[in-house]
Amino acid sequence: MFSTSDILETVNMVEREHLDIRTITMGLSLLSCIRDSAQHTAEAVYDLICRRAEHLVDVGEALAKEYGIPIVNKRISVTPASLVCAPFVGEELTIARALDRAAHTTGVDFLGGYSALVHKGMTSYERSFIESIPEVLATTDILCSSVNVGSTRAGINMDAVRLLGEVIKETAARTADRDGFGCAKLVAFCNAVEDNPFMAGAFHGVGEGECVINVGVSGPGVVCSALKHADGADLATVAEIIKKTAFKITRAGQLIASEASRRLGAEFGIVDLSLAPTPAVGDSVARILETMGLETVGTHGTTAALAILNDAVKKGGTMASSRVGGLSGAFIPVSEDEGMIEAAAKGSLTLEKLEAMTAVCSVGIDMVAVPGDTSAATISAMIADEAAIGMVNNKTTAVRVIPVPGKGVGDTVEFGGLLGSAPIMPVNPASSEIFIRRGGKIPAPIHGNKN
Repeated sequence: MFSTSDILETVNMVEREHLDIRTITMGLSLLSCIRDSAQHTAEAVYDLICRRAEHLVDVGEALAKEYGIPIVNKRISVTPASLVCAPFVGEELTIARALDRAAHTTGVDFLGGYSALVHKGMTSYERSFIESIPEVLATTDILCSSVNVGSTRAGINMDAVRLLGEVIKETAARTADRDGFGCAKLVAFCNAVEDNPFMAGAFHGVGEGECVINVGVSGPGVVCSALKHADGADLATVAEIIKKTAFKITRAGQLIASEASRRLGAEFGIVDLSLAPTPAVGDSVARILETMGLETVGTHGTTAALAILNDAVKKGGTMASSRVGGLSGAFIPVSEDEGMIEAAAKGSLTLEKLEAMTAVCSVGIDMVAVPGDTSAATISAMIADEAAIGMVNNKTTAVRVIPVPGKGVGDTVEFGGLLGSAPIMPVNPASSEIFIRRGGKIPAPIHGNKN
């Protein structure tokens, strides 16, 4: 039973501190949809998604109303589409359009899973699939894509990294009329997980069931508010406050996830207890770090403060649910966090500092806008750096970078909604071309060889 104080505390979290369920994501296996042609496969894909996710949005809205906790997004993730498209080289767009159409029909915000897993090697059909990404993202609306290029066990596939840099540049060019918006729907991963409910990197792993509900919770404002009452506390006490707050946030996610699964006739997958910010004032991960004692995010001490936050969130959330999964930690997407936006605009937050922060938090260089003339090789090198951090530290890292056509340092790009706005950040001008063109594999670290 919940006490009166528990109920009032939750009401305050929602009304004043931006507590929300960031997403209910339905994961669907599409392997049963493969037919004798791309067109027949696309039809089967569309039918399955529409049938299984028919009530997803309605259930999400009903739960939000009943429990009084906003559920911001309803999303779908599917089997990595490169597997479904494997027999149909050159016809990937047919299936991609069916995915996008199904997402529109069901009314979800995004559909993720136009994805390929090439961390150890890349087949001819996977190369064709990756090469289709620019056209797919330019001609669909809410379909998201990801490519896993490395893992702690396999090392880093630098041929895929090189190709992906070129794909990102082409995607930006094909969506130049929207400031390269297609790149906001494309993520490069190392150590991608099979049950991530967050976009743009969500896909439904082949080790998952046929239909699974994964929920992502979020509450940066709640954590920040709790810390404002901890003036003078030492850092161990700060960590304890964050841990207790994360426990409360995760319990809300556990409740919504279990009820959504029951109503939708799906398996309860995981609760991802990540702190995912929004551009709204009071909903910022950056402001949490500043409340801990930093003048501005990006200054010395930022990585240490983020390490405290991420660890405490994981510890508190794990105590609140036996089904914690996904990425689970603190996200640092620049354009989606008003504190990060401000710090990047005034120069205290740099790409190099974001890279350092990646070593201790979820994902990495995320929703970062860079000059449109940034080379494909430089973008590939950013991906390689992030993948190396993930590989060596046995954690998920990612890059979602947007080279904005026709814009440079000093300009700002507006994406709107949860994607926010971003100042164009400067990039180191020195070339990485020869390094990237070497290709091949970066070997796995010695500690990855365990069995």
